[in-house]
Amino acid sequence: MPDSAAPSRVPAGQAGESGPRPARRRVGVLLAVAVTVLAADVITKCVVVATLARRPPIRLLAGLLTLTLSRNPGAAFSIGPSLTIVFSAIAVGVIVFILRTSRRIASLPWAISLGLLLGGATGNLVDRLFRYPGPFRGYVVDWIMLPHWPVFNLADSSIVCGSVLAVLLAALGLRIDGTKLARPASNREPVRSAPGSEGP
Repeated sequence: MPDSAAPSRVPAGQAGESGPRPARRRVGVLLAVAVTVLAADVITKCVVVATLARRPPIRLLAGLLTLTLSRNPGAAFSIGPSLTIVFSAIAVGVIVFILRTSRRIASLPWAISLGLLLGGATGNLVDRLFRYPGPFRGYVVDWIMLPHWPVFNLADSSIVCGSVLAVLLAALGLRIDGTKLARPASNREPVRSAPGSEGP
């Protein structure tokens, strides 16, 4: 007769990982990444505006990298210059969605991915809120130029990196809660030879 007082078995790798504590740690990582990206983006934009406003572009690495000041009314990489208010509303929606989703996050890679997206979206939204010509219509400061590529900033780079990482995690089947999507088992079973049929 089974003993009802026997302790339940915990699957390997899950001991000590249940409960809200791991989720809190992942949210902390998400917010730390987002704050780091936001701080770096705001500081670099302020430095660029203060130093490059009245001087020609600075070419570095034999022209592979150019530092220049560009005020962008559109989205990342100067897309949609006449839709500033629309992109501002989209940024607000993305930020709210990430913050709501963070309550379920238990995966470190997803915390980093969403932190990059949150920091980048917030960085550009700060420009749209506080820069000329007014709230939700402000121009985003871009300052990094590569050959044959539109001018961008650290927030744009963070958004791209976070999006690429999210696509890779989804392709690998890793969920936000830390679990993995189960792959369907193959219907074919290996053919086993009958005992003694291998020959002498």
